[in-house]
Amino acid sequence: MTTLATRPPAVAGTFYPGDPGALAETVDACLQLGARHAAGSQPLGGAGARRIKAIVAPHAGYRFSGPIAGSAYAALRDQAPSIRRVVLLGPSHRVWVDGLAVTGADQWSTPLGSVPVDIAARRRLVDAGLAFVDDDAHAEEHSLEVHLPFLQRALGSFELLPLVVGRAEPLAVANVLDAVWGGPETLIVVSSDLSHYLDHATATRVDRATAELVVAGDLAHLDSDRACGAVPVRGLLLAAKEHRLRGELIDLRTSGDTRGDRDRVVGYGAFAFTESDEPLALTTLARQAIRRALVTGRPHRSAVSELPVAWREPRAVFVTLHRRGALRGCIGTLEASEPLGIAVARAAFGAAFDDPRFAPVTAAEFAELDVVISVLDPPEPLVANSFAELRAALRHGDGLVVTAPANRATFLPAVWDDVADADEVLALLWRKAGLAPGAWPAGTVVERYRATVYAEG
Repeated sequence: MTTLATRPPAVAGTFYPGDPGALAETVDACLQLGARHAAGSQPLGGAGARRIKAIVAPHAGYRFSGPIAGSAYAALRDQAPSIRRVVLLGPSHRVWVDGLAVTGADQWSTPLGSVPVDIAARRRLVDAGLAFVDDDAHAEEHSLEVHLPFLQRALGSFELLPLVVGRAEPLAVANVLDAVWGGPETLIVVSSDLSHYLDHATATRVDRATAELVVAGDLAHLDSDRACGAVPVRGLLLAAKEHRLRGELIDLRTSGDTRGDRDRVVGYGAFAFTESDEPLALTTLARQAIRRALVTGRPHRSAVSELPVAWREPRAVFVTLHRRGALRGCIGTLEASEPLGIAVARAAFGAAFDDPRFAPVTAAEFAELDVVISVLDPPEPLVANSFAELRAALRHGDGLVVTAPANRATFLPAVWDDVADADEVLALLWRKAGLAPGAWPAGTVVERYRATVYAEG
């Protein structure tokens, strides 16, 4: 491995002009074209004036994808003065990378000048084991370099944290992003083209479907056939979900639109992810608790003072996890003994790692988890002295708790979504409690409750 103080340009004169004046003129023209095209586009999202935290932009030669990249960078115009750091991620095309490789250089140069590397952020990532230094991975990689002239013309002065992304789970990418997320001073740029070498009509159809996946945050169906930067894009989508970013399509074209040959084209998309003013969701809190545990190996406990006021009231909570439509864990408590925010984090950890019916959740599964939270109302006793009286008093949709000597079990109200027949619900609850069918031991007590359900999406 060779480490240099400055990483020199590798594709100047091929992917983009090598002459400083010609390069500045080309980038400025792309920015102007991109701004005009984006102004007339029909976005899938609708970001309005919200602050852009991240963009996805293409990395082909400027004569092919420059105007589409220009659409993404032109969208940053109003907030450019506040951006002081850019975290830039792109796929590896030339060197096998197992994980995320950060540059060892102290600065990167283009014909427009040099950009300093954020050395402190690089050190944090390496010390935490989230990335490693590999200059060979960066030496000839174009997926990052082609963005620098756009950033230089759009932002002016900034620090850069470039990462080549190889084989990695979305969680690994999201962990890196979370570690360097920062505030308004930090912009995240993910480099990716879309479909490759289809005819223009097919590529347009495929890329539109891919754009809908990106805007919807659908990690499960986004792969390298749809986007060569699928790995870093999927990591961004995972982080965007946790940080409540909203995706929007800015521009979507192919090389057939920019160069005219429509027989064998490459697709390009420009996307922006904007910060939401919505309050932190309980499902986000649960997801954060699981992700942090996957990194640290232990549960995370927030101080009560750090919680929103609405989450400080003691509540009984269950967290249910599904993966690909199948139950992956469910843990909670029937007693309102902890503040809501703390109870959710604790139950999320339990559902992921302590449900005895399942092996602990792995990092590879994390992106596919769906989180459902049930916040229970205080239970009320059901007046019944026999199984028949209980059946008569039962209401569809009741959450149920049966307590008998040495036996206790509960069904959340959601059980009625899968088992609508009341007789079957009771039969299954009795079986779960370890009671004989129709049995009513002395001292049996049944309570019912309702729940407020919070689900992702």
